[in-house]
Amino acid sequence: PPRLAASAARKIPFLEDAGQVIVESQVIVDYLEDAYPRPALYPVEPLARAHCRELIAVMELYVELPARRLYPQAFFGAPANPELCAEVGRDLERGVRALRALCRFAPFIAGPELSLADCAASVHLPLVSMATRRTLGADVLAGLQPLQAYQRRLLERPAFARVHADRKVGEQAMAARRGVPPPQA
Repeated sequence: PPRLAASAARKIPFLEDAGQVIVESQVIVDYLEDAYPRPALYPVEPLARAHCRELIAVMELYVELPARRLYPQAFFGAPANPELCAEVGRDLERGVRALRALCRFAPFIAGPELSLADCAASVHLPLVSMATRRTLGADVLAGLQPLQAYQRRLLERPAFARVHADRKVGEQAMAARRGVPPPQA
């Protein structure tokens, strides 16, 4: 609570820089891109930049957002809801199809350079995989063949490895507080 008092919304994520606090993920990213342009979070070339943003939007709106409806059941011990699972499963089919069409894995998800799309993928896609395995009985992203090798490559980078490790600690602490099993990667 004392740390969250710095955030106007009293939630995370928030960023403190130059004595100021900025809230909301996209606003934080836009600020970082403007204030600290190197290394760039988006490709320089306009079409590649648009593709990166498109990929992020598809991940967030058509994959993670529908899967989020499964999170209470998958991670917080809510009772099984077969109707919800069927509905979300149908929504995810469309989102995963779009994701498959847009991913480059060359070697990064949006192309040759690390970008914000990789940051989004590293946060959203493992949660989607875990939630759908737990609720739908299968990982909806399993058919996206290069994904596992790509995720391993990201975890070779120190910043991604640190975020992954921090997330694991947080997941275990949250599961312990709620008395439910921690998510398995």
